[in-house]
Amino acid sequence: MLTSSFDAVVPMICVALAALAVMAAEAFRGKNEKMPIGGLGIVGLVGAGIAAVLLWNRRSESFGVIAGDNFGLFITLVLVIVGILRMLFSGPVVERDGLPAGEYYALTLFAIVGMIMMATATDLLVIFVALEVLSLAVYTLTGIRRDSMAGTEAAFKYFLLGAFSSAFFLYGIAFAYGLSASTRLDVVGRYFAESATPDNPLALLAVGLLLVGFAFKISAVPFHQWTPDAYEGAPAVVTGFMSTGVKAAAFAAFARVFLSALYPMNTEWTPIVWLVAAATMIVGTVVGVVQTNLKRMLAYSSIAHAGYLLLGLVAAGANQDVGQIAKSAILFYLLTYAITNVAAFGVIAMLGSKARANDELRDYAGLGKTHPALAALMTVCLLSLAGIPPTAGFIGKWYIFTAAVGAGYYGLAIIGVLTSVVSVFFYTRIIVMMYMTERSETGALAPAPVVGMVALAISVVAIFYLGILPAQVMNLAAASIGTIF
Repeated sequence: MLTSSFDAVVPMICVALAALAVMAAEAFRGKNEKMPIGGLGIVGLVGAGIAAVLLWNRRSESFGVIAGDNFGLFITLVLVIVGILRMLFSGPVVERDGLPAGEYYALTLFAIVGMIMMATATDLLVIFVALEVLSLAVYTLTGIRRDSMAGTEAAFKYFLLGAFSSAFFLYGIAFAYGLSASTRLDVVGRYFAESATPDNPLALLAVGLLLVGFAFKISAVPFHQWTPDAYEGAPAVVTGFMSTGVKAAAFAAFARVFLSALYPMNTEWTPIVWLVAAATMIVGTVVGVVQTNLKRMLAYSSIAHAGYLLLGLVAAGANQDVGQIAKSAILFYLLTYAITNVAAFGVIAMLGSKARANDELRDYAGLGKTHPALAALMTVCLLSLAGIPPTAGFIGKWYIFTAAVGAGYYGLAIIGVLTSVVSVFFYTRIIVMMYMTERSETGALAPAPVVGMVALAISVVAIFYLGILPAQVMNLAAASIGTIF
């Protein structure tokens, strides 16, 4: 059913209202009063999820620049899941570390508003505005521990490099507008389909600048330098949010722009993305092997996973049948990676303390004895990131590699498989540390909070469900693709 109303912005409105409610609650609560204002965020996110489900197949549009198509709604649901898990993990951490609760939850929710806007926008300028909304919130969250020099340094580096990449992206929009006289994706797409020629330097420049802007946000090589420092310096719950929500939103916009508006230029940008994907998988895996800090290790893991997603993007530019499989695989992979990674960082957050982050590899020695349930849940997350069956990570990689082989990109698929094999080393190294190494330090780790354990249990159930029974979610991903591509 086709509608033309404000329906498409309802999920964003739900989250934005929750953010305003959090700010109001923070203003009215006393300094010593422990009001669970994080619950307001969960209410808003649940409302956004319900709105997305009700909008499914309705193809609503708001203001001509926000589309409520199934593709955007699928990403919205992924972001809702990430947001709810983030809220559940954050409660104990915010209280333990003395973080400003109102500021923390409000910034998180406003960042999610920007992410949803970015995933559903059909105009380059709106994508840019959404990018800045989520980026400014995440910059602040990265340095929310004002007494942490590492956090302040990470936020500053992230801000400077983010501003630099935004300039590239904005120049790309300017060139696209100069060529097509519009920033609407459908108009830009018609121009490139009807008027652009492969040797048009302005068209190539527009595509290249937009590619740089998106590559930075998804941590693709060589625009990944900010990632390890930002991930290490930020609180673990913020890092999990950065590595999942930001990546999902950015890749959704990346796919929407390059597989629709810029698809007529795919013969020009596909070789470049091929090289970027290969370099991203190799660098993320090889450098990740030598890391001893878990945040930095998972940062390079995040870089490698961006390479797998780019592999899917390259395959999506192939013939229609294989392209549809690749596009569906991208959405499925985003979901599985988001659930798995936010849970892994949730474990790191719960094991930390205000005085010490406990994010070094040696800090996990003997965790199987001191926190057996937490170690078991962390093991499942790591096996999923490594792509070991029967976890969701294995199925996600299987779909991506199958699409690449079907599209004829055998070399890139081989690189993906080999880097996946190498990555098993640094994931299993953590497992070995937890179960086969005695803890040398006498200080005991704090007990894991119940709410966080519940969130972890939900994540692990989802990991096994998507790994054993992926067909239904994959069918939903395929149904969402057909609405825009």
